[in-house]
Amino acid sequence: MKRIASFCVDHTTLMPGLYLSRQDGDVLTWDVRMKQPNRGQYLSPAAAHTLEHLFATYARNSKWSEHVVYVGPMGCLTGFYLLTSGLDKMQVLELVRESFAWMAAYDGPIPGASEKECGNYLMMDPIAARREAGEMLQVLNALGTEHPFTGEY
Repeated sequence: MKRIASFCVDHTTLMPGLYLSRQDGDVLTWDVRMKQPNRGQYLSPAAAHTLEHLFATYARNSKWSEHVVYVGPMGCLTGFYLLTSGLDKMQVLELVRESFAWMAAYDGPIPGASEKECGNYLMMDPIAARREAGEMLQVLNALGTEHPFTGEY
C-alpha cells in the first residue's frame, strides 16, 4: 500500500502552529498543531473531546460556516484537523484564532454533550479545554507578528 501523506510529515520538526497539510481539489486540510509531537505533553482525551465539540460548534456557526468541511481531533492527541473549502490562509487563521478565543473563554454547557447526542458524553473536561485553548491562542496570536505564518509542510 502507498504511504499516506500525513505519515510523510517529519514530526520531529513540528512545533505548535497552523499548517496547510494537504490539498484535495478545493478542500484544504489544516493541521492545528497544539502540542509538539513526541515530547511527552499531549491533550488529555477528555480535553480533546471537549475541544472537539466546542471547535466544531464554533466553526460551523461562524461567518465561514459554509466553508467548514470538517473539524476533528488527531488520534495522537497533539491537535486538530480543520478541512475548509474556499478560504485563504489568512481567513483560516482568523477563523482558528476566533475559535480558540471563544473556547478559551467559554463557560457554559458543552454543546452536544448528552447521551442522546454523543457516544461518550461523560468524557469531558471543560477546565482543561479552556486552559489548552488559551495556550494555543497565544501561539495563534503570535503567527504573522512575532513568527511568520507557519505555512505548509
